[in-house]
Amino acid sequence: MIVYKGTMSRLPYVKGSLLFAPMEGVTEEPYRLVIEKIYPEWDYLFTDFYRVPTVGKITSSPLLRHYGTKTTTDQKLRAKTGFQILTAEQAQTSDVAKAAQEIELHHLDLNLGCPAKKVNAHRGGSFMLQDLDLMQRTVKMIRAEFHGVFTAKIRLGYHDDSNFLEIIDRLIDSGVEAITIHGRTRDQMYKGMADWDAIAKAVEHSSVPIIGNGDIWSVHDVDAMFKHTGCYAVMLGRGALKTPWLAKHYKQYKGNFEQLHETVLYYERLKELDEYFSELDKSFRAHGYSETNILGRFKSLSRYLFDDFEQADQVRSQFLRATHLEDFQHHLQILN
Repeated sequence: MIVYKGTMSRLPYVKGSLLFAPMEGVTEEPYRLVIEKIYPEWDYLFTDFYRVPTVGKITSSPLLRHYGTKTTTDQKLRAKTGFQILTAEQAQTSDVAKAAQEIELHHLDLNLGCPAKKVNAHRGGSFMLQDLDLMQRTVKMIRAEFHGVFTAKIRLGYHDDSNFLEIIDRLIDSGVEAITIHGRTRDQMYKGMADWDAIAKAVEHSSVPIIGNGDIWSVHDVDAMFKHTGCYAVMLGRGALKTPWLAKHYKQYKGNFEQLHETVLYYERLKELDEYFSELDKSFRAHGYSETNILGRFKSLSRYLFDDFEQADQVRSQFLRATHLEDFQHHLQILN
């Protein structure tokens, strides 16, 4: 078994990076291509998770399709995109890791934080945070077959954080090269506040880079996460969906965040929303999405986008009630 410890130079992103989180039903290739085109300030992207099958012959073709044609063939984009997998006890984990090695994926990230009931019922995702022997067997199985960069995304624990540091130790001992920590347990789901103190504790404890995640909604939060925890990098999920251009703001205004007062943020949001949905429309159409599918995707992306508007619930409701793509686009024009 190959075990890499303390090898920061192998990570495909540098210290201080901003990472756009892997999100199911969001970070498929058509969406990632738009983010990279109009917001290249994000230092790194991830696929949505690839669910490791439990039956059937494993080949490289499904992995390549999941990665995406452009991502597979464009070396610059490929180097900037990690491939996340979600597996379970009965899944064909070893075979998928072997296939990933055969097609020379440079980075696998293991999802150990998914809180979904169905996933956990099959002893996958965050379930493994309460069965550390299973978790360690799974990680070792992947590490034995995959020689590229191997990282994991976790929560603080399942029911509680009593075995939090043991989780980290076992992951490192099994060959994980960096760990992203969402500062909540599985049972917390997304309720309450993320525990940044626990992330800081992990940074102090760990011999591999720790990436901070949870309750990062603004450039000020990014700055605060770095300062509070000392983490190697920051990953944004819901915060990236609310403000996909946040990485651009962070780098443009770093050291001068006071310039981003509410009025500036409001008019920047109006401007960015227009380009954001316009480019998504082009990308989704180019990938064969129907107008009905595009409307559905637009609605799903609208959950957090309008939080900062006056009467945010009413504004959001207008978009969610749109019955045709033209209605949705009309509401965007009215905003401007």
